[in-house]
Amino acid sequence: MVSSVLKISEKAPSEYPKSVAFIISNEFCERFNYYGLRTILVLYLTTKLHYDKDTATVLFHIFTMLVYLFPLVGAIIADSWLGKFRTILYLSMVYALGGVIVSLGAIPLLQLPVKEITILGLTLIALGTGGIKPCVSAFGGDQFRMPEQAKQLATFFSLFYFAINAGSTISTTITPILREDVHCFGDKNCFSLAFSVPAMLMLLSVVIFVAGRKLYVVKPPAGNMIFGVSKCISDAIGSWRRERKTNPRKHWLDYAEAKSGQKMVADTKVLLKILTLFLPFPVFWALFDQQGSRWTFQATRMNGEIFGYVIKPDQMQVVNPLLILGMIPLFTYVLYPILAKVGIKRPLQKLTLGGLLAAIAFLLSAALEVKLNEVDPAPLPELGANVRIYNGMPCAYRFTTELPNLSSAVEPLGLWENKALPVPKAVIYPFNATSADKRCKNFSGTFRLTPGKETSYFIYSDGVQEFIDSTGKTKLGNPTVRVLLNVPAEDSAFTLTDAVETAVPLILRNASQVVNVVHGESELKMADTKIATVNTKGGGVYALLVQGSLKDGYKSKTHVITPPNSIHMMWQLPQIIVITAAEIMFSVTGLEFSYTQAPPSMTSVLQACWLLSVSIGNMLVVVIAELKFFESQAAEFALFAGLMIVDMFIFILLTIPYKYVEHGEDPEANQVVVTPNNPKQREAERETYTGNRGNGHMNEAYEGER
Repeated sequence: MVSSVLKISEKAPSEYPKSVAFIISNEFCERFNYYGLRTILVLYLTTKLHYDKDTATVLFHIFTMLVYLFPLVGAIIADSWLGKFRTILYLSMVYALGGVIVSLGAIPLLQLPVKEITILGLTLIALGTGGIKPCVSAFGGDQFRMPEQAKQLATFFSLFYFAINAGSTISTTITPILREDVHCFGDKNCFSLAFSVPAMLMLLSVVIFVAGRKLYVVKPPAGNMIFGVSKCISDAIGSWRRERKTNPRKHWLDYAEAKSGQKMVADTKVLLKILTLFLPFPVFWALFDQQGSRWTFQATRMNGEIFGYVIKPDQMQVVNPLLILGMIPLFTYVLYPILAKVGIKRPLQKLTLGGLLAAIAFLLSAALEVKLNEVDPAPLPELGANVRIYNGMPCAYRFTTELPNLSSAVEPLGLWENKALPVPKAVIYPFNATSADKRCKNFSGTFRLTPGKETSYFIYSDGVQEFIDSTGKTKLGNPTVRVLLNVPAEDSAFTLTDAVETAVPLILRNASQVVNVVHGESELKMADTKIATVNTKGGGVYALLVQGSLKDGYKSKTHVITPPNSIHMMWQLPQIIVITAAEIMFSVTGLEFSYTQAPPSMTSVLQACWLLSVSIGNMLVVVIAELKFFESQAAEFALFAGLMIVDMFIFILLTIPYKYVEHGEDPEANQVVVTPNNPKQREAERETYTGNRGNGHMNEAYEGER
């Protein structure tokens, strides 16, 4: 766990700053908004914006990349021009505007250019959340007078991280429920509400932040150390080019001593040594952040039913922050002491182990993907075709045709199908259909097969209806039902009502109509009369055949065209548990190493580079998704695992010459080591202030002088 050095005084502590309540409330609302949107984003991109999974993955990780790139912008703006208060205020307004834009784009009645509106909104959100990320916790730290309020400051950070954890956990749980269980604008889901609730909380966060304005301690901008380091490196390169022959130095940075000073040069040398070890870090974040993209898509193909409740695919993301709560103390008090006994106690060793755990998590996800591929229906080949015959008549039919394997009779309300017929080009098969039952007339026609298509034929009283079938599972993983009605024209008031009482009118003689339903029992009704019941499960594709009339009664039969998801969503838990353990060992330890090894003046620059590694990691996902090395998702998961293993091997080579350093303590004051009670260490790391160090206190989320 990262320690924080705080100067304390013998004076009695001052009154706790009232302004802190506004800052913590603001942070809760902001984190609720960010994680709520992020949780459902990839499903929105595929189902409503109709991007394929690869493109949705690319857009998700570009968004995440920008979220962790813009903190550099926010820190520079806050430290060099506007100060923290105005930077938070202005960028929060941009943030809230982005949330409103995404929400409005999700309302179908407005008929806005949805793709363009969504991209604009996401860009503004990335700018807003990224820009304020390095400032909020630092601004909270500014409210305390140091050193006399050191203990109160530590309490603030505990509350601050609790707000982060609470906001993210609650939103990750609630937004999938709003998305799926609420129906609006004629849809089976309500993305507009799922986006609007977080957006309203972001607007509320701006109001809360402004409400505390008169209570805030607002400090002027004091310069950014990133500029100092950049100037030192620039001076060194310029002087080296001019003096390397006439005035040779031991190290190329020594050439900057005349302009930047000896201390700046010495601190920059240490910084660059640590940043060399940072080079492999982006690969870890490339794996870690796929929990919100590829792993969510994986969950849509799994069975979420547990004890009568159906887990939404995007709700699996809530497991990570919940595990963090329990695993940090477990690691601190149990696992780390055990590892220390076997010789694994140094930060770089833990970092390596964390990276290898991430690789194991992706090997587990690859193995799970292989099992899913075994039970999922095989995709239709480009030069193949599927053909189905749905018999909606009360009697059996025999077909005389050259269509392969159609030798047996198609029974009343029965189904015949032939999958993946080799069809290199469009082909026609004439047929004659005969029935021994005098109630059903004979007829003839043609079967038309097209490469890469699923063609179906529905036999009803007036003839045969041809339509393009679809047996693929939905992008959200919910079941679908096709109702094929062979009823008189006057019996037209049919509806299909699912388990949450959503009734969909059925169009007579429209065999292509497919109804999305929720998991559970759906009822077919004629007016108020119940005709049939279909018990559906997630991922299943069903066909309900109905024959008869209101006068004589109806007969029905349900066919399972595509089996429902059979592998339970809980099989994702092993990979989530392992990636969470990897996060604690890699992420928390990485920050601990950075703060203990970097000179005090360089921790802000180091944190900027840490956030940059997250951004680069997401860019790596974008590149691999765009290159499409493999058709198989399991192979791509295995590729990432292999990259992580190679990456850790390179990291080990980089660590071999590294020598741990210890920086001297501040002789001016008594010191106490404070370890914040941190329920969500990841946000502690990612919320770290990347600005100047002139504030007199230090924490993972806020740096000051020691």
